[in-house]
Amino acid sequence: MGRAYEVRKAAIAKTGALKSKLYANYAKEIYTAAKNGGVDATSNANLKRLLDKAKKEQIPSDIIKRAIDKVNTGIQENYTELRYEGFGPSNATIIIDCLTDNVNRTISYIRGAFAKTKSKLGVSGSVSYMYDNLAVISFKGLNEEEVLEALINKNIDIIDIEIEDELITLYGKPNDIHKIKEAVITFKNDIIFDTDEIMMIPKDTINLNADDLETFKKLLELLNNIEDVNNIYHNVSI
Repeated sequence: MGRAYEVRKAAIAKTGALKSKLYANYAKEIYTAAKNGGVDATSNANLKRLLDKAKKEQIPSDIIKRAIDKVNTGIQENYTELRYEGFGPSNATIIIDCLTDNVNRTISYIRGAFAKTKSKLGVSGSVSYMYDNLAVISFKGLNEEEVLEALINKNIDIIDIEIEDELITLYGKPNDIHKIKEAVITFKNDIIFDTDEIMMIPKDTINLNADDLETFKKLLELLNNIEDVNNIYHNVSI
């Protein structure tokens, strides 16, 4: 199995098993993107990407509308992006990305999750150096030769390409995510993206024994239940 398989197994993107949390996360992200880059999705690539993903995940249109209307009406909400790094059982590594309006609340909940599972929070950089920060774009509908032609036409370099069955997965620099998508869509405009994320991908994955795996899954569950947690990445094969 290649990197694409490990990404799906080891990286938990867009957490929130409960719909209410998923909706709240999208509302915060859409509001922040619109506030920072403008409400016009045609000129705000980050907002357009979020709107496309929200539609794919069937986020109700009224939630999206309310988030954008807040910007149009001048309502001020301030969210801070936070990243926590830590270690689970048997030195499993984990990265947690949050978007919060209350930093003290968030760190309190994060610390609680680690304490309950006898895990350890690390300092900034203690884990992230063992991960690659990459744009990950996957889709079906083109073959490898067509994808390479599409990228060459737009003079775009990628880091890696993988094919698993009919699924094409491209890895590129985070800043190139919109350019890569545009190149693919320009070549074939009906492409639907299966994955469209900037992700922290572990350079290596590990296997845990049964007891440690149970503890690690408990840590993931506790973190996923925290409202401010948006994305979790880890190096454990589950």
